[in-house]
Amino acid sequence: MARALPPTSSGAPQVRPATEGWQQKKDAEGRPLLQFASPKRGKPPVHLADLTPEQRVEKAKELGLPGFRAGQLERHYLTRWTSDPAEMTDLPASGREELVAGLLPPLLTEVRRLDTDKGDTIKFLWKLHDGALVESVLMRYPGRITLCVSSQAGCGMNCPFCATGQAGLTRNMSAAEIVDQVVRANQAIARGELGGKRSTDQSLERVSNIVFMGMGEPLANYARVMQAVRVMTDKKHGMGMSARGITVSTVGLVPAITKLAAEDIPVTFALSLHAPDDELRDELIPVNSRWKVDEALDAARGYFERTGRRVSIEYALIKDMNDHPWRADLLAQKLNARGRGWVHVNPIPLNPTPGSIWTASEPHVQNEFVRRLNAAGIPTTLRDTRGKEIDGACGQLVATEDDEAAASAS
Repeated sequence: MARALPPTSSGAPQVRPATEGWQQKKDAEGRPLLQFASPKRGKPPVHLADLTPEQRVEKAKELGLPGFRAGQLERHYLTRWTSDPAEMTDLPASGREELVAGLLPPLLTEVRRLDTDKGDTIKFLWKLHDGALVESVLMRYPGRITLCVSSQAGCGMNCPFCATGQAGLTRNMSAAEIVDQVVRANQAIARGELGGKRSTDQSLERVSNIVFMGMGEPLANYARVMQAVRVMTDKKHGMGMSARGITVSTVGLVPAITKLAAEDIPVTFALSLHAPDDELRDELIPVNSRWKVDEALDAARGYFERTGRRVSIEYALIKDMNDHPWRADLLAQKLNARGRGWVHVNPIPLNPTPGSIWTASEPHVQNEFVRRLNAAGIPTTLRDTRGKEIDGACGQLVATEDDEAAASAS
């Protein structure tokens, strides 16, 4: 159990982070282990979405077909969401199967899905080619459809409150494995499986927003995540999505934040902060031992300066751990010290578990936290999370023993 420190000046107790039901991996010095490098495993087959448009043309030629056939395959897969050769009637029958097999090898096998919110939220469990398991969550909101995608199987950041990190990092996902989550989600939408009717006009509905907030630390798989983003946003050779509808989050890998700012792709950037003081954040977010709160906030401000895109600060409100009024004041002070108008704070009530130290703040505490930030001139919106009933909300994505058994049977 966590050790409770004496009450703070506000009278609320101070609970320290501690793992429950699992043992946090530590390094030789007893510090939480951080895994930045992906373990070596068999690579997934090379897929169209892993390649640049020029490489796709060359691959088609290698398969004995004219290069322009690659463009036709792009449109089938990335805008019509199909990898079925039988549906590609504009391709010659001779060589069609070989072209599809060579450029669109199967990547994700659906193991199971769970739905809630009257069918407006679906959690998919996918098995990758090597048996690794990942999840993605599809959510319908008024006026938009959002997909929460995974970028790694597991996670190496070892945050004690996040279910995904308990087993560590299995491996990085390929760019195509990331993109295929979007394609498969669009297929489900077109079949009317997301609380709607089957659509014969696929231009009517598709995933409009992507959040890299599923399994994994996106910026620890930087090159593949960026390739996936390029495929999503490419209007000629990709999905044609708006970069502004794509959110890339991180727990604070400062060099990668700076690199992202220089990409000239105006995605929304989100920093998962969860504590404004290093003393608590060192325990709550182990990567804070590498890059401190002020370094992460400086990098976030740099992203705004380079792109003009307002930064989101994600803050999971955890009862008696990080929800004290003085922490709201400290957060506001640190954000305002870096200027006005560059940031928006999204406090998120942690998904409660009976009897656990990891539980949501009381409503009046949440409201006071939000009030103090707004009073200090920081735009702040308390965010609700979807999928709690199916363990599909923030920090809940993890492959369980039941998932492993289902995957073995599939």
